[in-house]
Amino acid sequence: MANDNRERLKQWLASGEIQLQPLTFAQRELWESSPVPAADASNNICATIHIRGLLTPEGSEAALQKVVDRQEVFRLSFLPGKEGPLQMIRRSGKPGLVFQDLDEDASVEELAEEIFRRPFDLVSGPLYRAVVFRRAADDHVLVFAIHHAIADGWTLGVFVQDLFAAYLQGVRGNHGPLPPVPQLYSSWGAAERAFWHKDELEKRAAYWRGNLADAPRLWSPPLGKAARSGELNRSISLVPADLTTAVRELARRNGATLFSALLAAFQIALSKWTGADDIVVGTPVANRGKRTVRETMGYCSGIVPLRGQIHPRRSFADTLQAVHRSTLESFANAMPFVELVKAVGDSAAPGYNPVFEIRFALQNHPVPDVAVPGLSLQLRMRSTGTARFDLACEITEHGESLEVVWLFRDHLFPTDEIERLSQTFPAVLASVCESPEILTATLVSSLS
Repeated sequence: MANDNRERLKQWLASGEIQLQPLTFAQRELWESSPVPAADASNNICATIHIRGLLTPEGSEAALQKVVDRQEVFRLSFLPGKEGPLQMIRRSGKPGLVFQDLDEDASVEELAEEIFRRPFDLVSGPLYRAVVFRRAADDHVLVFAIHHAIADGWTLGVFVQDLFAAYLQGVRGNHGPLPPVPQLYSSWGAAERAFWHKDELEKRAAYWRGNLADAPRLWSPPLGKAARSGELNRSISLVPADLTTAVRELARRNGATLFSALLAAFQIALSKWTGADDIVVGTPVANRGKRTVRETMGYCSGIVPLRGQIHPRRSFADTLQAVHRSTLESFANAMPFVELVKAVGDSAAPGYNPVFEIRFALQNHPVPDVAVPGLSLQLRMRSTGTARFDLACEITEHGESLEVVWLFRDHLFPTDEIERLSQTFPAVLASVCESPEILTATLVSSLS
């Protein structure tokens, strides 16, 4: 750090303008357990928010200012250091909002992609980007990107609720602040560090050393420049409403959850696709069980590895129940992923995630659509994936159907291979809903 910047930092610390905090466990994962740099644009979380109603630049900026004042992650950046980065939290911040009219021939999709792909300056901040495109007097699209180090999927829902509440306050002539959050992100991080003391970490670590012992990797680490590419291709498929209903009913009849039913089918589809019968995937967990943190924006979520072993002579109904039990046990033993990686003695090779290569997620965090007469906000999350994983399957409830987004490295998997996997997955779901007692060997052999 240059001498003038160092002196300025000292002044800010002395005045209380800036507060330094250690990284949270979730943030440490991005610096210590990820095969891509924390600043990589693949760590941007992206969303579009469709706003119907009359907006003004002044009202929009005032609303965002209230959110910036309430949520400290909007005022957070990172100070590099010899022992690793620190959170640098500013006491105040200005809203980073751009408001512009959209030309008739302009594409919101293309403009959004450019905004999403632009990296953030992790030191200077801010680590979010908000652009309102006005398509008509009462028709707007807010394109929102925020860095994963200060946000997770849950955060986007909180952002929509806060922004909506702040804008309504302004419309009604209330220029006061939003109510303070029950727990600041920095306070949540401090509580997490206090809970995860050495003995607690070791108790969980013992479980994972046994659970992941001799777990095979599905493929070898990629080599060369392509291994470090942050680019992931994206393909979308849909599980229709009638099949989605059948999967829910199958899970209910077997005393399992929708997540467990989808995971069991996904593991079988992967077994067919890869030829492997021992598969580890990673899934995100919200990590917001305490009510005090549910209104807090920040990166709170964790990652839990889920190991599944495919037995040819086992029926799907038995497989589902085994997967459900194993999943509950794994969730019960969840621990910070950065510490889990240390416990099992794994590390991130360039372009290669530790412990597992595949992310599997059922996005069930709150994604609100909020409305009052004259104004409505509809959030649409964008599955961009993260370059930490070679392959991701992200499932979101889309009305009565399920939207399945496949994210993959095209230098590892040709598009036609991903298409084959995306066809195999719903084929497994359809077969097991029709015949829950079908044996895995019979099921796999019947798949084209």
